Amino acid sequence: MAARAYTVAFMGVEAQLVEVQCAVAPGLPGFSVVGMADKSVSEARDRVRSALASMAIALPSKRITINLAPADLPKEGSHFDLPIAIALLAALDIIPREAAEETVALGEISLDGRLMPVPGALPAAMTAAAEGRRLLCPAACGAEAAWVQGAEVIAPATLGDALRHLTGARPIAPSEPGEVTQQAAVNDLRDVKGQERAKRALEIAAAGRHHLLFVGTPGSGKSMLAARMPGLLPPLTPVEALETSMIHSLAGLLDHGGISRDRPYRALHHTASQAAIVGGGRRAKPGEISLAHNGVLFMDEFPEYPRNVLETLRQPIETGEVMVSRANAHITYPCRFQLIAAANPCKCGYLPDPARACSRAPTCGEDYMGRISGPLMDRFDLRVDVPPVAFTDLNLPADGECSDVVAARVAAARQVQDRRFHDRPALRQNADADGETLMRIAALDTEGRALMDRGATRFQLSARGFHRVLRVARTIADLDGADAIRRPHLAEALSFRGGPAAGPT
Repeated sequence: MAARAYTVAFMGVEAQLVEVQCAVAPGLPGFSVVGMADKSVSEARDRVRSALASMAIALPSKRITINLAPADLPKEGSHFDLPIAIALLAALDIIPREAAEETVALGEISLDGRLMPVPGALPAAMTAAAEGRRLLCPAACGAEAAWVQGAEVIAPATLGDALRHLTGARPIAPSEPGEVTQQAAVNDLRDVKGQERAKRALEIAAAGRHHLLFVGTPGSGKSMLAARMPGLLPPLTPVEALETSMIHSLAGLLDHGGISRDRPYRALHHTASQAAIVGGGRRAKPGEISLAHNGVLFMDEFPEYPRNVLETLRQPIETGEVMVSRANAHITYPCRFQLIAAANPCKCGYLPDPARACSRAPTCGEDYMGRISGPLMDRFDLRVDVPPVAFTDLNLPADGECSDVVAARVAAARQVQDRRFHDRPALRQNADADGETLMRIAALDTEGRALMDRGATRFQLSARGFHRVLRVARTIADLDGADAIRRPHLAEALSFRGGPAAGPT
C-alpha cells in the first residue's frame, strides 16, 4: 500500500513543493521518516501516532516508511506533521488517495489531534495556487493563507476535522482573508520642540526613501525624531503589503491572519547579533533588515555596533537583498529598507560642549565616529547634526507642522516618483535611481553644474556620493513641485553632506 500527499519546504521566502510518499509494507513493525529530515520532522512519527490513537485509529503491525522527496532538499520544521498524517491515512485507505494528492498540507499536530499554527502559511498558499492544489492548514493560519487568490484554503481545527473534510463526511467552508489593518500614527512631529533642520531632513528622507544619520548629544531628540518617521510614510501598496507579509509570515509575525498596510518600523539595540540583524541561525531565518523590508530600520547608538555587523549592511543597502549562506544552501531574502541611524558625537556624548566634554576632545570624537567606515558612511544620503534643546524651550507650546501635513507633501512627492518610474518596476523612489536614470531625471543647468562641481571638490565626493546628492536634490525638487532641479534644491542637498556629522565621504 502506498500513497502520497504534498507539503512545502521553505527556502527563504520561496516555498518549494515536497512530495510526501508513504509506503505500508509487510515486515517488522516500525515507523521511519527519510529524506534529509531534521529532528523536528523525525519526531512527527510520535506526534502522528499519538494523534491517530486519540481518534481510535490503530496503526497496522507493518513497516511504515515516509519519504520526503526530493531527498537532497533539507526538511526543517514541525509543519510536516499534517502532510505525513494525510499521506499515512491515504495509504491506509481511510481517506481517498485522490483527495490527498490534490492537497498541499502544513501544520503541527498535538498529541490529542489539535492542529497548531505554524509560520509560512502565506508562501505555502502561493505554491499551492501555482500547482493548482488546495491548501490544508490549521484554523489559526487560514485567514492568513486565504489572501492568496487562486488557492482554496481549508483550515480545520483538528486532524479529525481534516479527515472528515477529505472524506466528504463534513466539508469545511474555505477560509476568508483576514482584515487589512492600518493604525493611526501615535507619534506626531509637533511633539518635537525645535530641531527644524532635523525635521526637514526627516521629510526629505521619507519622500525619497533616503538613508539618514542623526548625530547629537544625549537627549537631543534623535530617537524621538526617528520614531516620527512611520507617521510620514504613505501606506504600503498592495504589492508591497504582500511582499512584506511573506517575510513576516515566515517569521510568525502576522496577527490573526491580517495583513497590515503600515510600513514596518524595526528599532534595534546595539547588542543584537549579526544573525539577528542580517539573518541566519539554525534555520536561516530572516533578520531584522528583511523584517524591515519596505519600511524603516532604526539603529540607535550606531557606532556601538560591532564593526563586522555594520559592514554586513553595505551590500544589502545597495542591492535590496541579502544572501544567507549555509553549508548546503544559499538563501536570499529581500531587504529593501530605509536606514535611520543615530549616534552621539563621541563616547561621552558631549563633544560640542566645552564645559562637559572629556579631556580627549576632539580626538575622542574622531576615534568614535571612525568606528563607522568610510564606505558605510558614504551610503547615508542625509547627515544631520541634532543640537541640544534648551530646557527653557521644553515648556513652550507645541509648534510647527503636524505629521499629517508633512505626510501629505511626502505622499504627493511619491506620487510624482510613481509616475516617473511607472515603466521601471525595479525603481520605486528616487533613492533607487541608477546613474543612467539620474542623468535623465536630475539633469542640471549651467549654474547647477558649476555648484555641483564646487560641492564635489569641497566635500571630496565619491562617485556614489555624487549620485546620492543628485538623488536628494531630485527629491527636494519633487517636494517643491518643480520639474527640474534648480540651484536652491542642489544647495540644500549638498548642505546635508557637510558638517561634523559628515565623516568620510
